[in-house]
Amino acid sequence: MYVARESTKLWRRVCAETTAELQLLFEKWQLLLAGLVFQYIHGLAARGVHYLHRPGPLLQDLGFMALPELGQEKGYLSESVFTFIFISFLLWSFHPFIYHSKRFYTVLLWRRVLAFLVASQFLRIITFYSTQLPGPNYHCREGSKLATLPPPNNALEVLLLNFPRGVLFGCGDLIFSSHMIFTLVFVRTYHKYGSNRLIKLLSWLMAIIQSLLIIASRKHYTVDVVVAWYTVNLVVFFVDKKLPEMPDRTNGLSLLPVSTKDKDGKMKEELHKLEKDGRMMDEFHKLLNGNTVDATDWMNGKHGEDTNHTVSDATPTGT
Repeated sequence: MYVARESTKLWRRVCAETTAELQLLFEKWQLLLAGLVFQYIHGLAARGVHYLHRPGPLLQDLGFMALPELGQEKGYLSESVFTFIFISFLLWSFHPFIYHSKRFYTVLLWRRVLAFLVASQFLRIITFYSTQLPGPNYHCREGSKLATLPPPNNALEVLLLNFPRGVLFGCGDLIFSSHMIFTLVFVRTYHKYGSNRLIKLLSWLMAIIQSLLIIASRKHYTVDVVVAWYTVNLVVFFVDKKLPEMPDRTNGLSLLPVSTKDKDGKMKEELHKLEKDGRMMDEFHKLLNGNTVDATDWMNGKHGEDTNHTVSDATPTGT
């Protein structure tokens, strides 16, 4: 009976949250769709720079000197950490559908996250097209068949990104790390809207570990990771100030944004109340000052009689 009762409550909670989120999705779908489309554009730009990549000797790098090389067979470590961060954030962003305690709407959160990602990725595209560095990853080094790409036979070959091989074995898109863009955006978002202090500390620790593993796996130069750290943090800081703040749902009140029509209707009601209160205050002041008021505005002419009585009673004898 307990399981059945709790299951019913959970189902009602999921349905109520889904209704609210769908209403937001119908209002905000344009920006969400634009953010998702830009993810494809970012992948297309990374694919395009691979055609420009020319392998060469590894550049001198302090991170390579300080961190031992993990080797090609252990390159999965950094990808495993990134996958854990990505899936954890994805599940957390949908927790308002299940948990009673919630701080945000999932649609509004991802609208914000995609804005951070798009701004950071736009800067990244400009950066790695400005200067092409010889890739440090194993499949981008001299002698590897994947280090360079022959000219495409048709546009479709470029537009399809050669998925997933073209995404996993890309070269040339170095400054700055795309993995660190996602990692830092997710960590900063949880730091602001998450509630568990321990998880916040662990998430920053995971970001640091992710940075070290990327360098140790020779997937990026140290400069790619360092630039990502200060660029993404600055982008999130400034973009966050430009975006409207999300409503806080911790007080349990429904803060779902209303439509423009509803807003206009409520505004007219408030203005009507203010006008009515203003007229009452004016007549009240006239009453205190002993002034007469139009009969139609105050109790059909009784106001003058009440005013005379009030003034005569209030006037001291002998003055």
